[in-house]
Amino acid sequence: MMKLVRLEWKKNHIRKYMLGAVITAAALCLFAYALSFWGIANDPDGTLDAVAGKDTVSSVVELFSGMAYLIFASVMCASFVVSPYKNKTMNLMFVYPIKRQKILAAEMLSVWLFNFAALVLTKLAAYLCVYIGSGFMTSSFVVDFDMSSGFFYIQLVLKAVVIVSMSFLALFIGMAVKSSKACIVSSFLLIFLTQANVGDFTMAGSAVFPAVLTVISLAAAVLTVCRAEKKDLI
Repeated sequence: MMKLVRLEWKKNHIRKYMLGAVITAAALCLFAYALSFWGIANDPDGTLDAVAGKDTVSSVVELFSGMAYLIFASVMCASFVVSPYKNKTMNLMFVYPIKRQKILAAEMLSVWLFNFAALVLTKLAAYLCVYIGSGFMTSSFVVDFDMSSGFFYIQLVLKAVVIVSMSFLALFIGMAVKSSKACIVSSFLLIFLTQANVGDFTMAGSAVFPAVLTVISLAAAVLTVCRAEKKDLI
């Protein structure tokens, strides 16, 4: 399986996505640092302009990194999986003496592994920037994380799993309507669903909703792979 994953990375020129991940990480680090220490989120009187519950460093990092990588992963799903079906290039892959399910699973796994690693490293870099800055500057946002705690890393990894796995739901929608654009647009809809407020109601602070959405996303991934043997090319 890992040979197929590496083949997918090579075939889709993974270096350009690596460059995109580095740029994303740098932008997020700069943004988190600026919000925390340069006062760009402060009112003219110096008070922080943030809603209750969103005045912590972790809320900023998790929100923007999650948004960025849900879109990033969905774009890669569209490029790695949906486009080959649409452009008929999967015909060549399916000539090989390998099950369609294994090929499709390798494509999806290549996207998941890359984005999971990139998201974890990006969040670690952002937290580290704020952590170092908090040693000699006062943060506008509450520094609510402890990088010396094992729970911090467990939580960071679990949240990364949730975010990247949700891209499979966007992929399922894209495959269903036979459109790369639908896959990408679905990622934006998922962001609104998980982060937007309807009055005082929001799913952003729920602990159960992400778990349920992850299960649904993984089920969509399994269904996408299982249908590969029975479904003709787009």
